[in-house]
Amino acid sequence: MTEPTSLIFAGVGGQGVLLIAELTARAAIRAGYDAKQTEVHGVSQRGGGVESHVRYGQQVHSPLVMPGQADVVVGLEKLEALRFSHFVRAEEGSIHTDDVQTHGVLLVNDHEIVPASVPGAEQNYPHHALEFLQQKGFRVVALPASRLARDLGDGRMANVIMLGALSRMLELPLEVWLETLRERLPEKYREANLKAFSAGRQLLSHPEREAMARP
Repeated sequence: MTEPTSLIFAGVGGQGVLLIAELTARAAIRAGYDAKQTEVHGVSQRGGGVESHVRYGQQVHSPLVMPGQADVVVGLEKLEALRFSHFVRAEEGSIHTDDVQTHGVLLVNDHEIVPASVPGAEQNYPHHALEFLQQKGFRVVALPASRLARDLGDGRMANVIMLGALSRMLELPLEVWLETLRERLPEKYREANLKAFSAGRQLLSHPEREAMARP
């Protein structure tokens, strides 16, 4: 790795954005890289927008990802993915999916959270955000993470499902991820979240998901 890998995690308060950003930074450090993560940007209370930047590599001077430089933007909600789409790297980057090099990717939980406190939000919500982004040439991988998390027994685990999918795009070894999750997650939630992580990895292993990453 010559250039740091740059990632953005975006969602709303209560979705666990900061947790999966932290887990990614911890995994990178465990794998021997220098890693930096930003603090919260936005309103972290439930319902407000939250973002976190993570960069890792041989040497990282700043955690901030500039527009057009993110290898992956992980959107835990469709509107947040749309809002941060301009951060995606336009040229060929360092991300791999099953050893195939790709351009920057929008990895999106196909889930909508309409701001309840905003008048007219339902009418103005960009329900076709993913189709719009694909038409603009973005590499979009949309996953039913929230639905799968509910099927697994806890809708709050959608973030860890997305983290599992992201892990297939990064060069960090699987065992490093698993050790990081075992170390960081409370014991009473550990096994359920390890299953969610594995489910996310399986989602991105399907050929049709890889095809969705191509405009």
